[in-house]
Amino acid sequence: MAANTKTSRKAARYAVPVAVAGVAAATVAMVPAFANAGGPDLPKVTAQQLIEKVAASDVQQLTGTAKLSTDLGLPTLASGLLGGGGVAGGSADPQDKVAQLANGTHTFRVAADGPDRQKLTFLDGKDEYTLVHNGTDVWGYDSKSNEAFHDKADGKDAGKDAGKGKEHPKTADRLAASPQQLAQDLLKQAGPTTDIAVGDTAQVAGRDAYQLVLKPKQSGSTVGSVRIAVDAKNGVPLRVQLLSSQGGKPIAEAGFTQVDFAKPGADAFSFTPPKGAKVTEGADKAAGKGGEHGKEFGPLESIPGLDALTGGADGKGGKGDVKVLGEGWATVARIDTGAGKSLSDIEKDKNAPKEAKQFLNSLGDKVTGKFGEGRIFSTRLVNALITDDGKVYVGAVTKDQLVKTADSAK
Repeated sequence: MAANTKTSRKAARYAVPVAVAGVAAATVAMVPAFANAGGPDLPKVTAQQLIEKVAASDVQQLTGTAKLSTDLGLPTLASGLLGGGGVAGGSADPQDKVAQLANGTHTFRVAADGPDRQKLTFLDGKDEYTLVHNGTDVWGYDSKSNEAFHDKADGKDAGKDAGKGKEHPKTADRLAASPQQLAQDLLKQAGPTTDIAVGDTAQVAGRDAYQLVLKPKQSGSTVGSVRIAVDAKNGVPLRVQLLSSQGGKPIAEAGFTQVDFAKPGADAFSFTPPKGAKVTEGADKAAGKGGEHGKEFGPLESIPGLDALTGGADGKGGKGDVKVLGEGWATVARIDTGAGKSLSDIEKDKNAPKEAKQFLNSLGDKVTGKFGEGRIFSTRLVNALITDDGKVYVGAVTKDQLVKTADSAK
């Protein structure tokens, strides 16, 4: 049984390479598109039996269409920095595309044939972005810019960041995330702070499905529940929904709208850059020839003056100490940046860039407590408290819980 579970988990890691789930993971308001009203009549199962069904699933081949919808409730400025929901146009680097999935709704064509062959086509109007993993090769192609990105799945070409000695995650591993992998990760992390039960049945992508429901036992989490729709026949997770404790549409949802578990065609994973396409090799990217590779702070780095608060993107000038507070769904990370300037210093500085002040205004309300003063950056999922003494408290907890945790940490 143990050997079978190990094999099936490996299959689940690669079977449906929907990169959206890595946002998540990284990581969804499309209920009418995914589920029909009124669930099918299925034999009763326990939560344990359904978990075992997911673990035992050995599906590795499929074709279909999937959607990701993310509604984090980001401030306008932050939403714009994340690309406003589009995925086509610009760099062909898969890392850049995945970063843009943190906002809006996206549609994908999907094909998979075992751990070494997967293909995603991101659809955005008439423009497309294609990602192909075939053996040792990973290709990304952006139709709008006619640019291609090539890397090796074994990570050798990604190498190390020039002059920094940092190994970057394999491109294939970054993108081999899926509703299956997300479900596996959630179930693995579910511990004594989680209630697990079987919910109503559903139809997803025209297939009968059970729904596994995970709910926090603790108060203070922004997560109300996680619902995993599991194919009643083969145990493949067809959809994962992250629901807010405040109600409303899902914070995030990743799932199939159509799926076929037959073997894809032999030529489904072949790729040759179109004539005239600009090709960037992963090794060049890592060495700085095609731009910086593997930035730590994402799009927020582009805001002038923000590095003064964080001590710089490379951590210079800051302690970078991280402490985990609490447990389970109420976990909060405290980061001591050691920044030389406080938020109030930026606000009062007449010479501070206007972009920095705009960013501060987008963070939200000022708050005070035993920790001192600060501002809260708020989304529907994650809240972050940035204090005037250079500490950052962040977690999937409510504002009140975040302030309470910061107060108790003093």
